[in-house]
Amino acid sequence: MSTTRTMSRPAPTATTALSRMTALARAELTLLGRTRGALVAALFLPLVMPVSVRSAAEEMDLAEAGLNAGTLVLPAAIGFSLLFAVYSVLVGAFVVRREELVLKRLRTGELRDVEILAGSALPAVLTGLVQCLLLAAACSVLLDLSAPSAPQLAVLGLLVGLVMCTALAAATASFTRTGESAQVTPMPLMLVSMMGSGLFVPLELLPDKVAAICELLPLTPVVTLVRGGWTGDLSASESLGALVTAVAWILLGVFAVRRWFRWEPRR
Repeated sequence: MSTTRTMSRPAPTATTALSRMTALARAELTLLGRTRGALVAALFLPLVMPVSVRSAAEEMDLAEAGLNAGTLVLPAAIGFSLLFAVYSVLVGAFVVRREELVLKRLRTGELRDVEILAGSALPAVLTGLVQCLLLAAACSVLLDLSAPSAPQLAVLGLLVGLVMCTALAAATASFTRTGESAQVTPMPLMLVSMMGSGLFVPLELLPDKVAAICELLPLTPVVTLVRGGWTGDLSASESLGALVTAVAWILLGVFAVRRWFRWEPRR
C-alpha cells in the first residue's frame, strides 16, 4: 500500500501599501546615512542658520512689526529645516535613485508610483519633522517663548510645509539631469525663500507692494501659519489665505510631477 504525502507550500505573504512603503523607507534611510553631503544638509545647516537670524534680529526694529527675537527665529528655524532637511535632500535622492535605475526597477514590482515617491521621501520627511519639533522646543527655551497661542495653526503650517516641500522636490527633480546638478537646481527656490518668505526679514518690515508679492512664495504661508500659531494675531481670513496659497503650491507640484517626472535616466 502506497501513501502519498502532500507537501504544503507556504502561502504567499500579502503586502499592503504601508508595508511596502515602510520597507522602501528603511532602505532609503540606510542610503541617506551613507551620503555625507545629504547628512550635512539635513542635520547641520538647519541648526546653524537660525544663529544668523538671531544676529540679524538685533539690527531690526521688531517691535514695530509686533514681533520679538523668538517669533522671528522659531519660524525661520522651521523654514530652514524644511528647505535643507526635506526639499534639498529629496531633490538629490530622487535624481540619484533615478540615475542609478533604482526607480525603474522599483516600478517592475508591486510598488505603485505614488508609493515609490512616498516611501523614498519618508526618511527625509520624518527627519525634518523631528528636527522641527526639536528646534521649536529649543527656541522656546533659549529665547523665552511662551506656549503657542494657536497651536493648531503651527501644526497645520508644519504639515503643509512637509507635504509642499516633498511635492516641490519631486517636481524639481523632474528637471534635474544629474546628481551633480541636483546640488544647484534647488538653489533658486531656497534663496528666494530665505530672502522673501520672512526667514531673515519679516514681511511686516517690507514695503507693502514687495510684501504682497512675497506672500505668494511657496514657503511664506508656512512661516505665516507657524508664526501666527505662536503670536495668535493671525485672523481667520489671513489663515485661510495662507492655507490656500500653500495648497495651490502643493497642487502645482503634484501636477508637475504627474506631467514631467522621469523614472529613467535623462539622455
